[in-house]
Amino acid sequence: MAVAAGPSFWLGNETLKVPLALFALNRQRLCERLRASPAVQARSVVLLQGGEETQRYCTDTGVLFRQESFFHWAFGVTEPNCYGAIDVDTGKSILFVPRLPASHATWMGKIHSKEHFKEKYAVDDVQYTDEIASVLTSQSPSVLLTLRGVNTDSGSICREASFEGISKFNVNNTILHPEIVECRVFKTDMELEVLRYTNRVSSEAHREVMKAVKVGMKEYEMESLFDMGGEYYCFSSDITCSFPANGKFTADQKAIYEAVLRSCRAVMSAMKPGVWWPDMHRLADRIHLEELVRIGVLSGSIDTMLQAHLGAVFMPHGLGHFLGIDVHDVGGYPEGVERIDEPGLRSLRTARRLEPGMVLTVEPGIYFIDHLLDEALADPARACFFNRDVLQRFRGFGGVRIEEDVVVTNSGMELLTCVPRTVEEIEACMAGRDKAFTPFSGPQ
Repeated sequence: MAVAAGPSFWLGNETLKVPLALFALNRQRLCERLRASPAVQARSVVLLQGGEETQRYCTDTGVLFRQESFFHWAFGVTEPNCYGAIDVDTGKSILFVPRLPASHATWMGKIHSKEHFKEKYAVDDVQYTDEIASVLTSQSPSVLLTLRGVNTDSGSICREASFEGISKFNVNNTILHPEIVECRVFKTDMELEVLRYTNRVSSEAHREVMKAVKVGMKEYEMESLFDMGGEYYCFSSDITCSFPANGKFTADQKAIYEAVLRSCRAVMSAMKPGVWWPDMHRLADRIHLEELVRIGVLSGSIDTMLQAHLGAVFMPHGLGHFLGIDVHDVGGYPEGVERIDEPGLRSLRTARRLEPGMVLTVEPGIYFIDHLLDEALADPARACFFNRDVLQRFRGFGGVRIEEDVVVTNSGMELLTCVPRTVEEIEACMAGRDKAFTPFSGPQ
């Protein structure tokens, strides 16, 4: 990321400097969307409430604070107990910070001025939270646009902003949510640069884990599977690596691993604007079934297996999800996009068509889950495809998942993750040989 003029977030040393202009641009994008909506009146003001500090149960031990995601997207503020207002007509922003008691300086350090926060976060004005009602009254807004809507991953309703005196204002809590969610679905160039950074750091961590793992340390299964990702300034990564604990793939491990790798790379090669995400899930299912036939676990017509939803026995989860400030980022099912009620597909976290600027995970997997296998074997429509003797060899195998983070480009996709993926690359990494590897690159 080019060094931008103005304030930035930075943890020092070799970490990334993130310009606060990133959030000013997000506020601008939101205002542009709202002004284009016929439902939004002149003199509308967006009001967002940030996250609050909490304690562990009934104790005075604080829980590590992380900013509420929508508030972070709009303001990039790291402190708790704040509010933010945005004038939709002008784009001007007001950050409201808590007025701290003098005792705060004794125990927690310097109490910063309003001017400090104005400069730190590149907002137009800063006021105290106990002045929200009077400050907003002076703005004479026609309506306060507050945030209320359902997160389609968790089913939870996001917290709507509230303050003493809000009842005196005209409030609308239905307009804002779909508009700000849609803004978050499409990443700006500055946001993509932060996501590239989180992926680079997380990829390095995965490579170090591969080098360090030895049989008997922590994992006792046939293969080690790590699903993890670092976070920087609330921007996430989500990477899964599967590898043998002893550093060498057995024949069966290699067969299943390469089946999943084939499906992962086939999906990435097929990704481009206009592609329907459920079709990518179906593509992964087809390749998994083809490979399981080749290995000998299954036999029969692939098309008939697909009609029987046999792929969901081996991959019950969805192929991937949006990624951003939240690991399972918002926007998967906006109005008009319906969840497909079929095995496997009903677990998809989005059923949208791909568009440039979307960031998603691609995470196919093949698992041998006794419960699902037993259900399938008890169903004549599915049991007929299984070679039980070969299947028995894989009971207790566990599973393999490969998870990559990608951004949809104008003509294909860009892979953000950079870890060893082929069997040869993984074995070389685990042996401590710094063998150079070339990350997969599909259509750009």
